Amino acid sequence: MHQFMGVVTMAKFFGNLNAVLVAGLVLMLAVLIGVQGSLDANYLWRWAHVISGIMWIGHLYYFNFTQIPTMPKIPAELKPGVSKHIAPAALFWFRYGALATIVTGIVVAIQAGYAHQAFTLQPPFRTIGIGMWLALIMGFNVWFIIWPNQKKALGLVEADDATKAKAATTAMMFSRTNTLLSIAMLYCMISAESGY
Repeated sequence: MHQFMGVVTMAKFFGNLNAVLVAGLVLMLAVLIGVQGSLDANYLWRWAHVISGIMWIGHLYYFNFTQIPTMPKIPAELKPGVSKHIAPAALFWFRYGALATIVTGIVVAIQAGYAHQAFTLQPPFRTIGIGMWLALIMGFNVWFIIWPNQKKALGLVEADDATKAKAATTAMMFSRTNTLLSIAMLYCMISAESGY
């Protein structure tokens, strides 16, 4: 009985996403303080940039590797479950993950003192600069092309069937464009971090 209650307690904890996130944040801060001896704002901004990027690119890859290829195989009566519930929620995290990644990335570049050099593609900062420009193009696509078209395609705003179909195609094409750009963007980010 005691073991069963432990499983129920753990299931209750892990069933609460907010509790898990708070516990993860506490663990991260404990590691940061334990290793660094203090809270370093530079590390916190870099952490926020990386975790935001994971949220953004994770959702980009979810859409392109899972949702888009699977939707044609889903029976018509089940599609509203995706288009009315899953896709809008995923698009929320996708959009705001993109925004947070860009904002935190700019803060990191400013704090590290290379923002101007990177944005102007000066030689020692050219790789990170290319990655930053690719990320900005991708972020623009998310907010100004993909999201407005997804709102039409999903019926979140009024549109006729022809407009919805065209919007779905446009959103897919720019989502695939972002997938294409993400490959080089991620390479630029990790190679610049390694000093290459």
